[in-house]
Amino acid sequence: MITVETEVEDEAWLRAVPDAEARARLAAEAALEAGGHEGEAEVTLLFTDDAEQRALNAEHRGKDKSTNVLSFPSPEFALPHLGDISLAYGVCAAEAQAQGKPLANHLSHLVVHGVLHLLGWDHQNDTEAEEMEALERAVLAKLGVPDPYAAQNETDV
Repeated sequence: MITVETEVEDEAWLRAVPDAEARARLAAEAALEAGGHEGEAEVTLLFTDDAEQRALNAEHRGKDKSTNVLSFPSPEFALPHLGDISLAYGVCAAEAQAQGKPLANHLSHLVVHGVLHLLGWDHQNDTEAEEMEALERAVLAKLGVPDPYAAQNETDV
């Protein structure tokens, strides 16, 4: 059984993407399946603002700036809870606009990306990055989301 809990701290997410929670759950479930996770799994998604994301990034990564998505894997003793993912509205919205893509699609991509990190996927070198991006593309294609790494993305979804 897969459980994806959501917590909305910044209502701007729901104003911009009314189905954000449902969309994020679908993306998380698809990433868990594609990432090779079997059995029970729990993931928590936090829809937050840039200030809170900045504080989380400073506290946990020593970087005093906001960022689009953070993944916090749980220790093994906490299983089946795989971890938590936080998403900063302002950063994500600005990225989507700059990249000419709907925020809803960007949200799906970042949730997939974050869940894959919880499963141990990474992009520290070119080989890892290529493998992770290929898996992200495959998961997003199943969700009907255009390739986030393509030069041009659809903007009407």
